[in-house]
Amino acid sequence: MRHPSGRAPRAWRSASLVATAAALLALTTACGQEKGDQSPNGQNVGNQAPAKADGYGAGDGYGADSGAADEGAGAKAKPAGQLAVWDSKKLGKVVTDSAGFTLYRFDKDTAQPPKSNCDAACLKLWPAAPADGAKAAPGVDGSLLGEVTGVDGTKQLTIDGWPMYRYAKDTKPGDAKGQGVGGVWYAAAPDGKKASPPAAGTDPSETAPDKTAPPEAAPADPAGLSTRKDPKLGKIVVDRNGMTVYRFTKDSAWPIKSNCVGACAEKWPAVAPVDKADTKGIAKKGYMTYDRPDGGKQQTIDCWPLYTFAGDKKPGDTNGQGVGGTWYAVSPEGKAVGAPR
Repeated sequence: MRHPSGRAPRAWRSASLVATAAALLALTTACGQEKGDQSPNGQNVGNQAPAKADGYGAGDGYGADSGAADEGAGAKAKPAGQLAVWDSKKLGKVVTDSAGFTLYRFDKDTAQPPKSNCDAACLKLWPAAPADGAKAAPGVDGSLLGEVTGVDGTKQLTIDGWPMYRYAKDTKPGDAKGQGVGGVWYAAAPDGKKASPPAAGTDPSETAPDKTAPPEAAPADPAGLSTRKDPKLGKIVVDRNGMTVYRFTKDSAWPIKSNCVGACAEKWPAVAPVDKADTKGIAKKGYMTYDRPDGGKQQTIDCWPLYTFAGDKKPGDTNGQGVGGTWYAVSPEGKAVGAPR
């Protein structure tokens, strides 16, 4: 309603100004919001379950069950990117793609010679992991990686000859719903074999973490991201394997941007997405994923991209601290520990 003078009432104008200011504040502080579905550069964030797709009937030999199949990130045929190793308490060491999704192998395939026997119908539920840009996980022999042409013409990633797949029902990093499906699908180990936990009676020295590492560096049931107290740096973030997590001061948080690509990304692998529920002691402010320039996805805290360091060989190492005056361990709030102000 307008004032008889032709001007809007003062109360209405004040409310309008407040609303406008609030909108601008929300835009400029988006990275500080725990809620919200997009990062500052307009990308989807969080770990939302994708829309469902039609299932592929039971009895097909591919391990599909009846009902609708969730179309996870694996169904989008994105390149595998920088591979990583997930140390699962139940499955042992499992290889994942750059987005943290489990990679699988199919018993009906062959490794010598490499051949995929997953046909077009099978691929709807078990999308092939494209080989383009794939890089071995830190500490894994890169010569094990190869490729094979799938039935749909995709150049599919192989590990020690075994074709690699994602599972459409895995909807978030850390899922392994395809394990044992149909008695023919299994999560893959970093060497291409079937992932399996250490056998009973195994020599503990073969699987236990280095005894010189701080006890909290390798908890019995570690979260995807957690913290440990370093004697020199204080409380810092570590990944599931107890490896120190770093920040690069040449990156930016607004908009989110990683300036570590190419050779840099080989030395400083991006931390794959970790579900909020799979963290312990980590601030949720600005906790979101970022679509990297190389096609992978990267976890952030307070909107800052996170990395590990290839020069760290065991849990508790902080060899990346202060490297080049640009790399620093990360605090639970996303701060660069020890960086000059």
